[in-house]
Amino acid sequence: MTTTNDTGRLRVIRARRMVTAEGETSASVVVRGDKIVGVEPFGVAVPDADVVRLADDEVLLPGLVDTHVHVNDPGRTDWEGFPSATRAAAAGGVTTLVDMPLNSIPPTVDVAALDTKRRTAAEQLFIDVGFWGGAVPGNVPDLRPLHEAGVFGFKCFLLHSGVDEFPPLDPRRLEAAMREIASFDGLLIVHAEDPAEIAHAPAAHGTRYGDFLASRPREAENRAVRRTVDLARRTGCRVHILHVSSAEAVPIIAEARDQGVGVTAETCPHYLTFAAEDIPGGATQYKCCPPIRERDNRDRLWQALRDGVIDLVVSDHSPSTPNLKCLDTGDFGAAWGGISSLQLGLPATWTEARARGFGLPDVVRWMAQAPALQTGMRRKGRIAAGHDADFCVLAPDEEFLVDARELHHKNAITPYDGRRLTGVVRGTWLRGRRIDLDSAPRGRMLTRQDT
Repeated sequence: MTTTNDTGRLRVIRARRMVTAEGETSASVVVRGDKIVGVEPFGVAVPDADVVRLADDEVLLPGLVDTHVHVNDPGRTDWEGFPSATRAAAAGGVTTLVDMPLNSIPPTVDVAALDTKRRTAAEQLFIDVGFWGGAVPGNVPDLRPLHEAGVFGFKCFLLHSGVDEFPPLDPRRLEAAMREIASFDGLLIVHAEDPAEIAHAPAAHGTRYGDFLASRPREAENRAVRRTVDLARRTGCRVHILHVSSAEAVPIIAEARDQGVGVTAETCPHYLTFAAEDIPGGATQYKCCPPIRERDNRDRLWQALRDGVIDLVVSDHSPSTPNLKCLDTGDFGAAWGGISSLQLGLPATWTEARARGFGLPDVVRWMAQAPALQTGMRRKGRIAAGHDADFCVLAPDEEFLVDARELHHKNAITPYDGRRLTGVVRGTWLRGRRIDLDSAPRGRMLTRQDT
């Protein structure tokens, strides 16, 4: 198989099954250099072209776009880092990610910090990477400069983020940030949990998952979503609700959207896969915030995807070192809240989706098209002429048993360890070339302006 195409020579990738912008079809995608120049019938003749033919059990998908990843680099590279995160992403069919502004030191809350992060990432990327900025108390004057420097939007918390260097916004500061972001038509992405509701809930402690779940009640999420969409209505700021875990928040989002509020929403594979009733005592690898909720709630999140109220599925990959997960004590109150899953998002989502009657075009819409659209990436997320030649080769019927030790994540911790999933990624292509994880990385840093 030819894996380089630096000269601009045409390459044709033939697939009996391919998910294009129009749905699943049998087709040939024609690539020149790093761009798709056409999608043609399967048997089309293209003179003087290199030809790659997928196996009959493989499907060609666009490269996935994961807009919710905590790389933690620089500053907490024992948790993760650009080389390990982007290698894991590539192994999972992800060709573009957007890095969250917190858990790195410094957090990405001004242009100087963004420059530090970009210098750190340089020459270390196996896939293309963009950056979110942060909205924290006191940095309203930094928001426009960050926007002009190319961040894709701004993340905020409404309660303690888990790290002291990224403090939350109270309602007054939240409104001030939203008014500033609206002034340049930016995007605010919100970790929506209400601190007062959580303060009145029982404190998280011990090894019972039910006790941890009670410490992060649904109403904390519901109330924070209501406040966010009310402020979006008042300020005109575009907002995106991160990692929706409470199905009760879905009607709030749907109603706001029907009223013309610019609001989108995401959920994550772990909320679509696991159920609170099945989480063993002391299994802190399942801890995340907001939490994995009950089985009935999970089913309603799937219905929200079917109805189009939840727009996208992204990993919220938030790793840490084993000691921070308190695996020795199993104490949910003390453990770091975050799921490691960047390499597994596609098979985890596909395994559950196919069991509920969804097809690969649905998964592509949630995990490639919609994330690209939400961030304004005009050349990512689709197999269509003019788009980057980013592809994922998936064997959708092949099963595998997850072994955390074999993943490319820096730390071998994931709640998927030992779980049987369907859908094996057999290859990932970035801008016209198959990614070789044993060769030098060749990913690019993206800005909002150049996508």
